[in-house]
Parts: sequence; C-alpha cells; structure tokens
Amino acid sequence: MAEVATMTTMTTDVRPEGDRGARVRVQEADFDIAVELASLQHGRTDIGAVATFVGCVRGHTPGDAISALTLEHYPGMTERAIEAMIDEAARRFALLDARVIHRVGRLSPGDRIVLVAAASSHRRDAFQACEFLMDYLKTHAPFWKKESTGEGERWVDARVADDEAVARWGIASGNAASAAKSERGFDG
Repeated sequence: MAEVATMTTMTTDVRPEGDRGARVRVQEADFDIAVELASLQHGRTDIGAVATFVGCVRGHTPGDAISALTLEHYPGMTERAIEAMIDEAARRFALLDARVIHRVGRLSPGDRIVLVAAASSHRRDAFQACEFLMDYLKTHAPFWKKESTGEGERWVDARVADDEAVARWGIASGNAASAAKSERGFDG
C-alpha cells in the first residue's frame, strides 16, 4: 500500500450542533478527501491542525504485480474496534475529533483504501494521533486482505514491521508471530 501522511486530532464525541458525519465508516465506495476534511472541521474554530493519512493500493509487491486487492471485514465488530481506537487516541493525545474511513471490496492499484484524519489544536498532537491510529488500525482492526496476481490469489499475512510500529506506543500485537505459527501448522 502506498502511503501519504497527514494528521488531525479529536476529543471523544465532543461535537458542535449539526451533523458532521460519523467518526468511523467502512464502505465500498471511494471517499472525497476534501469533503471529509471540510466536514470534520465544519463550524469548529478550536481546531488548529488536521493531520491525515491516505493509504492506496500498490500495483506491486516484491516479485509480484498486483492486479487487485480484496478487503473483507466483520460488519459491526470492525466499526466498534475502530471507535475504540479513536477513544484510545483521545486519551493519549489532545484530540478534538477524528475521522477513519476504510474501504472494503475489490480495489484496483491506485485506489484509495483508507483515510485517517486527526484534528487537534496543535500539530504535534494531530500528527501523533494520526500515526497512532494508523499503526493501531494496521494491527488491531478486523480486516482481511487478499491480493490477486498473475499467479492467483493469496491472503496477506501480518507483518513484523506493523507489530513493531504499534509496539512503540506500548501496545502488544504479535500478529506476525501468530501468522508465522499458523503457516507452520501450530495453533498457539
């Protein structure tokens, strides 16, 4: 996945009058970054920084050309898990609001997969909250990815680098170790 980093911050469900959209959406449709950021900031004069991250489907991995990426999730459970991640980010950083949109279904190289936006009064909290949310999302959100290549389809395993990224926030993952054990035929 190609990555573009930006940040925003939030406080847990502190919202002014009017509908500014849900904090979390899991959807098949693409999203409009400008519309989402405008909605996040609508009517807010306390937001001084918005950091965002947009993840896109890469067209290749080492040794393979990717023709499509299919993402699956567990409806309801996924949204609740991401809401809990935002709440945790709000406890750690001066987050005023956040938006996480994650796409599911069959996506092509170049398509956007995820938007993470964190809004805060100051840039440092916005950047940290956005990075924290993305690290947490990569290791703890219940999504499953399947790559399509010229040689067929394969499920994408967890990566050690993602476990290491979330560990710097004091959060254990071990997803990559679990994937390696499963590959070798161990249960635990």
